[in-house]
Parts: sequence; C-alpha cells; structure tokens
Amino acid sequence: MQTQVQKIVIVGGGTAGWMTAAMLKKILANAVNIELVESEAIGIIGVGEATIPPIRLFNNVLGINEAEFIKATKASIKLAIKFENWRTEGESYFHTFGAPGKSMAFCPFHHFWLKEQAINKKDIWQYDLNYLCAINGQFDKLKTQNPFYDIPYAYHFDAALYGQFLRSYAEAWGVKRTEGIIDNVIQNSESGYIESVQLQSGDIISGDLFIDCSGAKGLLIHQTLNTGYEDWSHWLPCDRAVAVASERFSKSALYTRSIAHYAGWQWQIPLQHRNGNGLVYSSRHISDEQAVDLLLNNLGSDSLSEPKLVKFRTGRTRKQWNRNVIAIGLSSGFLEPLESTSIYLIQSAIVRLLNLFPNQGIDNRQRNEYNQQSEIEYSHIRDFIILHYIQNERNNNKFWHEMQQVELPERLQHKMELFKKQGVLVQEQYDIFLDSSWLQVMVGQGITPQSYHPLANNIKQQELSSMLENIRLSKLKPLEQMPSHDNFLNTLMQSI
Repeated sequence: MQTQVQKIVIVGGGTAGWMTAAMLKKILANAVNIELVESEAIGIIGVGEATIPPIRLFNNVLGINEAEFIKATKASIKLAIKFENWRTEGESYFHTFGAPGKSMAFCPFHHFWLKEQAINKKDIWQYDLNYLCAINGQFDKLKTQNPFYDIPYAYHFDAALYGQFLRSYAEAWGVKRTEGIIDNVIQNSESGYIESVQLQSGDIISGDLFIDCSGAKGLLIHQTLNTGYEDWSHWLPCDRAVAVASERFSKSALYTRSIAHYAGWQWQIPLQHRNGNGLVYSSRHISDEQAVDLLLNNLGSDSLSEPKLVKFRTGRTRKQWNRNVIAIGLSSGFLEPLESTSIYLIQSAIVRLLNLFPNQGIDNRQRNEYNQQSEIEYSHIRDFIILHYIQNERNNNKFWHEMQQVELPERLQHKMELFKKQGVLVQEQYDIFLDSSWLQVMVGQGITPQSYHPLANNIKQQELSSMLENIRLSKLKPLEQMPSHDNFLNTLMQSI
C-alpha cells in the first residue's frame, strides 16, 4: 500500500501524545514530519504520577536535565511501593526497585536468607538498600561503581506538567502542534487505512502513519477501525477510580503508598506541592458515594480539589497496531496503576515502534511482531498485578474472599508453584519485573518456599549468620552520610 512513511500524525496530546512526539522526533529527526493534533477543550485524564526506573533512561535519551525536570514537574524521588493491609489487615511490606543482599553464582541471595530463617527471623528487606533509604527518608546518588550499593530509583511527578514539559522539547525540535477537535476520519475505501483527519474548522490533516493517543475512547483504533478489546475483568474486577489532590505532608516520602481497603485499594503519591490520592475499587462491592467517602476520610491531609471519577475496563486492545494506526496510552488498554506501569507502557510502546519502524511501508511481519510483543508484555504485567490480589488472607469481606477464588492464568500459576516448591524464580522475556520484584511480592503476600537451593548448605550456619549480618550492616553504611530526601531535592534544584 505505502512506499515510505514520511508523515506521522499523533491524535491527542497529554502525557502519551507528547512522550511519543518528543521521542520519535528526537530519534528520527528530519527523516519524518510529525504533527500532533489536540484540543485544549478536551480534558486530559492523567495516566498516573508514579513511575518505575526506565523513565530515567527515557529522559536521558531526550537529553533532559534531571534538575530541570524535577523542578518543572514538581517531582520527588521514588524508591519503592509500600503495600499496606494486602495480605491481611495490619501488615505491610515493600516492593522496592532494589534487590536484597548479594547473590552468588547459581544461588540467589534469598536462598541463603531462607536457610537463615530457622535461626534468625530478620525480614528480607533488612538487606535492601532501597528499603533502608525509604524508611529513613534519606536519598543520594552514591559515587561508586560497586553494584552492591546501587539505588535504582524513579519519580513521582505531576503527569500533566510532564506533558507540558515535553511539549516544549518536541516543538523546539520541529514537531508541529495543531489545535482543534477532530470531526471526521477519512479512510481508504479499499485498504481501510486512515488517510487523513478532518477538524471542526474544516482543515484536513493527512499522514502515512497515525498514532492514537486519544485516551480510552480510542478515536482511531476503536471508533474508526473497530479493533476489539480483550476484557480481563474476570481476573481484575476493579472498574472505577476516584482521585483527589490533598495538601502535602511536612516531609516527602520516598515511596508510593498502596493501602488495601474492603473493596479495592488507595494510592498516595507525594509530590513537592501536593499529594496525589485515589481509590481503585469494584463498583459491584461499593457505591461511588461510598468510595468517595472512604477516600476523603483516609487522606491524612486536607483535600485541594473535588473528587474526580474515572470508569475503566481492565484489558487490552486486541491489535495495538491495526492497519496504519498504533494505539499508545489508554487507547491501547488499561491496567490499574498498582505497580505504576501506565507511563512505562507508553514508553515501551514508543521504543517498540522505533525498533520496528516501517520506514519503507507497513509490513504485516513488523505489525504482527509489534502486536505479539505488546500482548506478552501486557500479560506479564497483568499477572504480576493479579498476584497481589489472589494471595491474600483477608476473609472478612466479600471482595477479598472472591479474589482468593480467581482462576489463575497458567503462567502465573506455574511461576507461583516454582517459588513455593524451592524458591525458584525465572526471568522471562518482555517481563519488566525482575526476579527481585517477584520475590518481594511473593514473600510479602505470604508465600514461603518449602525448601531452598542446596548450595546454601555449603556454608555452615555460624558462617552464614555472620555473612548475612555483615551484608546487613554494609547496606546501612551509606546512610551515615546521606541527606534527607527533601534536602537532596532542594540542593539539586538550586544547582540550576
């Protein structure tokens, strides 16, 4: 059909649109023309304010100065997520971006820790530098090449401000922004490919490749191409969220709080100027009015806005690349923000497109590979989120009891059984969550392996206890000279 992609049209702005525009223009430069169509009259639904570490690579590729980014987006540092009341009420655990201890060849650290549990009951996070920094409210970028002292981090930031920040970069590099509401979509009568979009003003914008960043409505991918949607609500029944901003606390936490309630869970995200709050819930188990009351009564500070209700359906668009349209952002699917993957999935889709870019025309093999990779990645994240819900001991209400009965995806069932038997964790292609992430959530949700790797028995018990204690004390050492999180942010921003 097409011989060369010369013009890309991005439909929709916001975080997804401007991340896409900025990165495509930065990498492809003058090889393509890029035009983004958005309207200030259409409200933007933020995809989240918490991220995971790959966002730093994205910003670095764009050449963004970290201090300028943090100042512009009111960002704070994120080292972890704290899960409260998930396994059972009154208990909590962390999923950090770090890894506990120090692993050895053929025998990850947690096997030594499992053996030690018979003598010493220290939890596994005592050996995790990210955790130690998070609970002490301290952070710095350590000047060392020793991976033992790595502190992987991400950000909490204002997603709307991030979109505006990237817009300035994208436009400076040559992205054309057009203001207007799309009134009509023109397709080729034979191929069904989209040829152009028509604005209410009558202007027509043509392109070779279209990126749908129009949000959950999916103006191109759904409303025009009728692509279809794979519903995952039988695994993840939460279908609504209510969000509200509140006054910031006196100190900025280094982690996102995820607090389980009787019909869902609450997020709390610390920014420089406010807290972001929300409640994800199942409308079969709690009314919208009850959800609003539950959230407002658990903010911990005064609200700064009216509660905003968002309805969603967990799942994915069946073909995220259909004909000459690629869905990025909420148009591609929705996974609740339990593990802060919304912005990552935008980033991943952009990188996947660049790797498979159809310079000489769209080829079915490229399109099929894109869709296959995307499906696998979405499924991995889905399974990781399901794990938090199903492995619970909250028997005092209907929602959590029903989650215990959910029939698991085959891959998740296999992964859990491997860990239960002998603490085995297997890293899979396109799974963004490393073994350390699966380890922390499985342990946090109460899964205890029946055994451990035989190599752990090669160390005598006294030597093992001494080794683990030395690791724990060594992980604490950097905190002696480390500033508080807020002092780190202030010093960084004063440097520009």
